[in-house]
Amino acid sequence: MDHLTQLENISIYLLREAYANFKNLGMLWSIGKDSTVLLWLVRKAFFGHVPIPLIHIDTGCKIPEMITYRDDLTVKWKLNMVYGINEEALRKRETFPDGNVDRIACCRILKTEALRNTLNGVGPRYQFNHKTMEYERDESGEPFTAIILGIRADEEGSRSKERYFSPRDKENLWEIGDQPPEFWNQFKTDFAPGTHVRVHPLLDWTELNVWEYIQRENIPTVSLYYDKGEGKRYRSLGCYPCTFPIESTAKTVDEVVEELRSGSLANIAERSGRAQDEDDGGGLETLRRGGYM
Repeated sequence: MDHLTQLENISIYLLREAYANFKNLGMLWSIGKDSTVLLWLVRKAFFGHVPIPLIHIDTGCKIPEMITYRDDLTVKWKLNMVYGINEEALRKRETFPDGNVDRIACCRILKTEALRNTLNGVGPRYQFNHKTMEYERDESGEPFTAIILGIRADEEGSRSKERYFSPRDKENLWEIGDQPPEFWNQFKTDFAPGTHVRVHPLLDWTELNVWEYIQRENIPTVSLYYDKGEGKRYRSLGCYPCTFPIESTAKTVDEVVEELRSGSLANIAERSGRAQDEDDGGGLETLRRGGYM
């Protein structure tokens, strides 16, 4: 069995374990390459069906192509799509693009607070209606007790401290010292009432693994988005005011795979184009302790 198939099998096993063990399970879809690979794996795990609601946190500042891609795939794959948004902060213009807060505060307000409120069922969230083909306000207020995410240990320092099944408190705060041990592929799915759990089926994948899998499976992705000029592409997608392209001539999946295999990007951090990482001391430790993705 080749390495990609081994990774695929482990991820599918973890997805099925999560579905079997947690009520009100959701999956965060950031629309980037990792969470889209995760969505593809969910379809494989459940024989073409996606029985898990997908959650996207809309900051109002996403690259437009990302939102178009999200909505097109929602219709094509008949996804149960929900998005959360901090409408009050946007109305008050409490954002970095408006010049009223710094990048870290903007991420905390538009991403972390919106995510926590969406998961807890206390903030505005909208669900796609496949009959009307529009998003409608979801007033159910049903909290999510566990959430699946497409983060990888090699992507950024604080993420290397995660577990497959990572507990948070009822406020979704992360205490690194409370992470359960996971030795010899043994993991814990039984947590105290009130614990919020985050599930990470891609934790052991690398950036190259993700692109090789996209190549092998022919997965449609918006992560090939590149600068209109020559010689630059977006290696990691986020909000347009804080996401910048890297030097790269790769414009196809095959070219990205070859670029990564060559080692030409070995000394460049994958999230080097994400300005909030630099503002947080070169990582996401502060933001992630507070509940960031």
